[in-house]
Amino acid sequence: MCGIVGYIGPKNTSEILVEGLRRLEYRGYDSAGVAVFQHGTIKICRCEGKISQLDRLLAGERFDGSIGIGHTRWATHGRPSEANAHPHYYQGVAVVHNGIIENYTELKNSLKAEGDIFSSETDSEVFSHLFAKFIREGASFEAAVRKGLALVRGSYAIAVLCEKEPDRIIAARKESPLILGLGNGENFVASDIPAILSHTREVVFLSDGEIAVLDAQSVRISTLAGAPVERAARHISWDPIMAEKAGYKHFMLKEIFEQPRAIIDTLRGRLIEDSDDVFLDGVKLTPEEVRNFDRICFVACGTSYYACLVGKFMIEQLVGLPVEVDLGSEFRYRNPIVNNKTLVVLISQSGETADTLAAMREAKAKGAQTLCICNVVESTLARDCNHVLYTHAGPEIGVASTKAFTSQMTAIFLLALYLGRARGSIDGPRSRELMQRMVEVPHLVEQALEHEPAIKAIAEKYSVAKNFLFLGRGIIYPIALEGALKLKEISYIHAEGYPAGEMKHGPIALIDEHMPVVVLAQQDAIYEKILSNIEEVKARKGRVIAIAMDGDTVLGSKADDILYLPQTDPLFAPFVMVIPLQLFAYHVADFKGTDVDQPRNLAKSVTVE
Repeated sequence: MCGIVGYIGPKNTSEILVEGLRRLEYRGYDSAGVAVFQHGTIKICRCEGKISQLDRLLAGERFDGSIGIGHTRWATHGRPSEANAHPHYYQGVAVVHNGIIENYTELKNSLKAEGDIFSSETDSEVFSHLFAKFIREGASFEAAVRKGLALVRGSYAIAVLCEKEPDRIIAARKESPLILGLGNGENFVASDIPAILSHTREVVFLSDGEIAVLDAQSVRISTLAGAPVERAARHISWDPIMAEKAGYKHFMLKEIFEQPRAIIDTLRGRLIEDSDDVFLDGVKLTPEEVRNFDRICFVACGTSYYACLVGKFMIEQLVGLPVEVDLGSEFRYRNPIVNNKTLVVLISQSGETADTLAAMREAKAKGAQTLCICNVVESTLARDCNHVLYTHAGPEIGVASTKAFTSQMTAIFLLALYLGRARGSIDGPRSRELMQRMVEVPHLVEQALEHEPAIKAIAEKYSVAKNFLFLGRGIIYPIALEGALKLKEISYIHAEGYPAGEMKHGPIALIDEHMPVVVLAQQDAIYEKILSNIEEVKARKGRVIAIAMDGDTVLGSKADDILYLPQTDPLFAPFVMVIPLQLFAYHVADFKGTDVDQPRNLAKSVTVE
């Protein structure tokens, strides 16, 4: 993985490929390359590092053919290097690939036994060898691709060129996203819409087990078995300007400040005040089905997992159903106990997270109803779940998730309200009260964002620290986890999030004058408990950075640094308290000079297990 672009048409192909790859940089990558037909032969240019390096290499070569494929790679098999970069070429066949070939060792050894020579450590190179093998044996380009794919176990999105048939691109997908872009006398293939949005808004989404043959005038889709597939194009209305930084230094900072709007957009049209009810257009559960559920299981990875932990508090409090929260990477490996009385809620910003998709398939196989919360329309998760609840955060370019997280919490609140109304645990007046408080959240988030100068000053003060501890209790505990994750992701500083009451069961051994401790304190039923935890930190010379609510007259005397946020209902405090933690992580990283938008070793959409 990570980004694919292909083009066939009359224009300078390398320029289109590089432009498209740049628009996919937000996915994270460690190498890049292109393959372009030049006078009937395929020329390859690839490198370790950024696309700017690829651009410099291309400037010294002639890559102006009319057919080509490009790729940005995030290492899965084999270290980042030029040899491991895509495209992979063998005997007239060039391939770019996202995904993982699970049986690549077996296939590679078989091909080596036939005399093939491999030049990389990757699993992806197997594709070019497989297709070349069948072409040598007399198969057509398309037939060779079909024969090769029939031998592969795993996930893939591929685009392929063949010197014997230099007037077409062949693309195929299984459990990894791939789209086709339709133009006038030109066609495109890509792993994500932004790569081709400046050239066409007419897009066809390939489904699992499908193969497409593209020439400049047409696109033909069929199943791997050869059955033709007819699918209408979808018109994409995104504005490319949404992907611009709009004057902010980094995409991440821009996206932090976009959160009030993202929350509003996710709420828009879904709160029906006249009936004190909620409308979720992609959720088709009947009241009978909702009343039949005896528990809910949330499944996600990374930041989305922390949104699920917040959701556990929301749903158990509002709906009265027991909630489990599981990691996508663990769910299917423990033979989860789910059945037709379980609602499995899967959360993924991209809708393409491999572990979450695998969990969804496991849940469906066991008879559970599946509902996904995601940000990408027509993503695999959205298409394959029984029900879908879209967030409307817009494109999120920064690898470290911010507005997707708050939009996911918004969607979970909507789901809790929906379930509570259907089960009768939330009556009309309570529903009206909850709606009003949720509608106030974007304004509270705006107020929290106004504290950026103070947060920046605190971040500068602590940017030299080597370790951090984040503490919270109750529904705020997941926000402590998220704050620690953000700091780790973009500043590369070690940080841990902990339930404050658990600190004395281990982490307290780490606390000294060199260990800043970020404490999230809301004035709720356990406020006095968090004060006791702060005293324990101070007794060991720890430095306390406190996030408190307006009107708190006690905490200021106990903290080294303190930030006051607007008061809100404890149920909605996560939306407000996460803002200073996002800004703190951002400014610490900026002071340290790290790559905020594309932190090392991370990818935006993790499409492999």
